[in-house]
Amino acid sequence: MDYIPPLFRPPSEAHSLLLQVTVGCSHNRCTYCDMYRTKQFRPKPWATIEADLQEAAEQGPLHRRAFLMDGDALILATDKLLRILQGIRQYTPWIERVGVYGDTRSVTKKSVEELRALQEAGLGIVYHGMESGDDEVLRRIDKGGDAAGCIETARRLREAGLTHSVMVLLGVGGRELSEQHAENTAKVLTAMDPPYVGALTTTVVPGTPLADTEAAGAFILPGKFQMLQELRTIVAGSDFSACRFSANHASNYLPLRADLPQDKAAVVATLDRVIESRDERWLKPEGLRGL
Repeated sequence: MDYIPPLFRPPSEAHSLLLQVTVGCSHNRCTYCDMYRTKQFRPKPWATIEADLQEAAEQGPLHRRAFLMDGDALILATDKLLRILQGIRQYTPWIERVGVYGDTRSVTKKSVEELRALQEAGLGIVYHGMESGDDEVLRRIDKGGDAAGCIETARRLREAGLTHSVMVLLGVGGRELSEQHAENTAKVLTAMDPPYVGALTTTVVPGTPLADTEAAGAFILPGKFQMLQELRTIVAGSDFSACRFSANHASNYLPLRADLPQDKAAVVATLDRVIESRDERWLKPEGLRGL
């Protein structure tokens, strides 16, 4: 396979066929992220993608799912994505679902009709790194979108029949904006009503703009229990129809997984107990955390 590292995919795509159809991220300005900073964004030519699909076909049905890399492959023109999806069906007909990273820019540049065409061609799930529902936080981290765009993204994906998995970042607003970040994230998640939400914990990565902001004293990462208070606010303040809510990423201090709304009371009670105790024995040791 023609892979240009580093490579990233959602945890739930660990056993998927990884098909790199773009290199890097077309935005690549989020202050907290260093995933694609060594790469210049470019689409891969069809000939390269087709060769990878031919190789996957020769290997046989090792995977039931496929994931399109890199950072926001959904930014590609619809006709290019349709060609890729049709190629997956042609060469690896055993693939049952295709996933991709997407954000407000890539989704809202496409009509519902275009997104539905992608769904009919085999695209099944879009992983959306929303990070925050607070416009001030989104501006500070240079996310390239706003809360209204996130809600519109959810609407379009729902109408197109695409599964929407949303990621939020605990602590990304710093101590200064911690409370409003959590409260507004809960409000926007309620308006979006996605079937999947994953909460990750912010890590300040050396070499990123966020690290520079921290070094200058303009950003202070919330403490462990303030992070958990954000999680508590998000869970308690969100109203979902039916959502698998996960906070069990390697970066999280207190791994949790729940079906909301039915598990809300139990999750909030657990978080209250841990926050009130201030007992770090409940928390994952720093040596076991990572991104």
